[in-house]
Amino acid sequence: MKMVSLVSRTGRHFQRYNKGHRLVVGCIPYRYKTCRKKGLENELEVLVISSQKGQGMLFPKGGWELDESVEEAVSRETLEEAGVLGNVEAELGKWNFKSKSRGIYHEGRMFSLLVTEQLDLWPEKNFRQRVWMNVAEAREVCQHWWMKEALDILVDRLKSEQHKKE
Repeated sequence: MKMVSLVSRTGRHFQRYNKGHRLVVGCIPYRYKTCRKKGLENELEVLVISSQKGQGMLFPKGGWELDESVEEAVSRETLEEAGVLGNVEAELGKWNFKSKSRGIYHEGRMFSLLVTEQLDLWPEKNFRQRVWMNVAEAREVCQHWWMKEALDILVDRLKSEQHKKE
């Protein structure tokens, strides 16, 4: 049995900054489902979560802290917010965006994460919903433009890898 911390990190005293911009990392958790329809977008499922304030859906993301590598930060945020574990893959890109709640700019980096395990209990289970959906559904409900761009990059990358195998 795997043991995980059921408490999320809080506070901003250990946050990383770059030229005054808070560094934020996130990921698009994904898996392949088996289905009869052909095509990557029918087989691929991504995990979206509700925002803590309950206003829309997004992919897991949060602050990158001083005592962790970028991969550790991505894994921690995904565990805390979505309750999944997996393999952090390549970076999908870097975006500058303005925080809706604080009105300050963040530098966000998104990664893909191939999910290997979904937990029944996780730190933010009582504050968030998680939903597996296909790419079109996720693109529709995701509230952040920069996360939608990361999703498009992930789909293009996975299609390219699929063509190389064929």
